[in-house]
Amino acid sequence: MALDFIAGCFGGAAGVVAGHPFDTVKVRLQNQEKGSSVYRGTTHCFVKMAKQESFLGLYKGMSSPLVGQAILNTIVFGVEGNVKRHVLTRDTAFNHLLSGGIAGFVQTFVCCPMELCKIRVQLQGIGESRQHYTHTQHKYKNAFDCLWKIFRSEGVRGCYRGMTMTVVREVPSFAVYFLTYDYLMKSFAGGGSVQDVGLLKVMLAGGLTGISAWLVSYPADVVKTRIQTDATNGTVRYNGNIDCIVKIYRKEGGMVFWRGLFSALLRAFPTNAATISVVFLIHRLVNHYHDTKLQTPLLAAQKISAQPTIDNIHPPPDNDPKSTAP
Repeated sequence: MALDFIAGCFGGAAGVVAGHPFDTVKVRLQNQEKGSSVYRGTTHCFVKMAKQESFLGLYKGMSSPLVGQAILNTIVFGVEGNVKRHVLTRDTAFNHLLSGGIAGFVQTFVCCPMELCKIRVQLQGIGESRQHYTHTQHKYKNAFDCLWKIFRSEGVRGCYRGMTMTVVREVPSFAVYFLTYDYLMKSFAGGGSVQDVGLLKVMLAGGLTGISAWLVSYPADVVKTRIQTDATNGTVRYNGNIDCIVKIYRKEGGMVFWRGLFSALLRAFPTNAATISVVFLIHRLVNHYHDTKLQTPLLAAQKISAQPTIDNIHPPPDNDPKSTAP
């Protein structure tokens, strides 16, 4: 159904605008090695960036996810909706889990290069004022320039740096995402139609859904960030995903895999509340328009079917085939 793709597109764009500043903070914290005193935590990072780089500095690298998330959510909601509608047609928890996982896997082919560019741009100009950043030459002008330069220097393989960890993150993340959303919406509906759930409850469901998805996938996201930022300063630190996991664990301990989680959860709630709400409202508006458009012809058809017919006036005898049940 095309509506799933369209709703996902607008929902993704709304989510990026709502949550990108928190994503920038998350990336800064994830890439900061143990012992660095640049940022002491989520709040300190947010305030320091706003002071030094202006509030707009928190939106560095947004051009890529603004376009990319619209595409990604078009894929995610479109694939998930159509898989449930045409393949996994039974309304079961396992089918929601599986359809979400399939959607998550499909969108990784767009997600991986998009996030690679976003992260590289977000890490430029740390501590620079907005004015200084604007008038200083950096390696990448924006996310699209970043993608082009990576492609020219490293080819297609370079654009998919971190692909394995992207898959490891996205598949369980979206599996849990759609399972949680389905459970919460049915709970809020209380046995009625989910289309009648109020907007505030839809926003709450979206926010909690986003948080649940991050909780199951965050360690993979930390490793992905380290892999995608490796060698940006000319030094190769990690020889693959396993080597990266072992090295950062040995050097920084187990809590490194949860560094920046608070900022990710802060971002997850408004981002997914906005995304889910827009998707939900588009579905509701289209369904309402469709029902309104069909209402008059439907009533007319009901009136016609209610008019007396020859069979209604003169019922057939008992031995007539019309009188027997099929």
